[in-house]
Amino acid sequence: MHEKLLAMAEHFEEINRRLSDPDVISDRDAYAALMKEHKNLAPIIDVFRAYQNAQAEQEEAKALLGEGDAELREMAQLQLEEARDAMAAHEQQLRLLLLPKDPNDEKNVIVEIRGGAGGEEASLFANSLYRMYSMYAEAHHWKQEVLSASPTELGGYKEISFSIEGAGAYSRLKYESGVHRVQRVPETESQGRIHTSTVTVAVLPEADEVELEINPTELKIDVFRSSGAGGQHINKTESAVRITHLPTGMVVECQDERSQHKNKDKAMKVLMARLLEVRQQEQSDKIASERRMQVGTGDRSERIRTYNFPQGRMTDHRIGLTLYRLEAIMNGDLDEVIDALATADQAAKLAGQPT
Repeated sequence: MHEKLLAMAEHFEEINRRLSDPDVISDRDAYAALMKEHKNLAPIIDVFRAYQNAQAEQEEAKALLGEGDAELREMAQLQLEEARDAMAAHEQQLRLLLLPKDPNDEKNVIVEIRGGAGGEEASLFANSLYRMYSMYAEAHHWKQEVLSASPTELGGYKEISFSIEGAGAYSRLKYESGVHRVQRVPETESQGRIHTSTVTVAVLPEADEVELEINPTELKIDVFRSSGAGGQHINKTESAVRITHLPTGMVVECQDERSQHKNKDKAMKVLMARLLEVRQQEQSDKIASERRMQVGTGDRSERIRTYNFPQGRMTDHRIGLTLYRLEAIMNGDLDEVIDALATADQAAKLAGQPT
């Protein structure tokens, strides 16, 4: 690792030199590429330099241990111990920083929520989760937009798809994919009995056009009249769009907008995200195990997380985390949960690294 870091430090200095070259500065693309590389390397180099400083202090302390009076040797021993502790801490930081980055981490996401087991109560909880993620996005100053939705008469969603745009959105929300179980007394239950329902959540990285090209001849595009709420206009004009990807049979519908053009754009965004996920899974069998949290059938036994309202408790079963502040979590305060999942993910990756 030390040799790798020395090479990276040398490359970092070369980047700094090139960034001051007038020819590079005048080349917008070259300059932007170098700045991106500089930004990625800077945190690693900063910690490596701190490690080198601690290493130098350790060598200095070792030299002083064999010289001077007892008081000087005591100070040298203290300096040696502090330097060793600092080196160990910096080395751990470096191991984390050198972990392979998920190429999707900085991407925007498309979140798909569907009611699973539990009928109308599952649809109502799908709405609760949509609200939770919307509030989380707002707290992080991310933009959120509904792409398609199938509302129920009681205010729930059979399914809802929405995009979240913001720096690092996928790096935070990717841990939310899976089956979410809720235990609460439904609004529709007159006897006050606790029901258990499930909702599935899928978090997909948004596909860039350069990553995925779709042949227009492989698409079947149908337009039809929208159903549900929306007034006379939305029900009387053929503004809704259904896109079928013929090679895979994948179907996407969007009817939220008055404009057929806008509905088509939204449907294409969802289709591209789903196709990109399929391609990534086909390219590497590792993707499923790395993400660790895939949407199943919606059965109660496949849960990744339980929201128990009578006890005010949320439990994430993947890492055994239990928090008794469910109201705050449902209001979008998810950072403690996501931080714990990210830490566990890093620890698992570190454990799999060669020593």
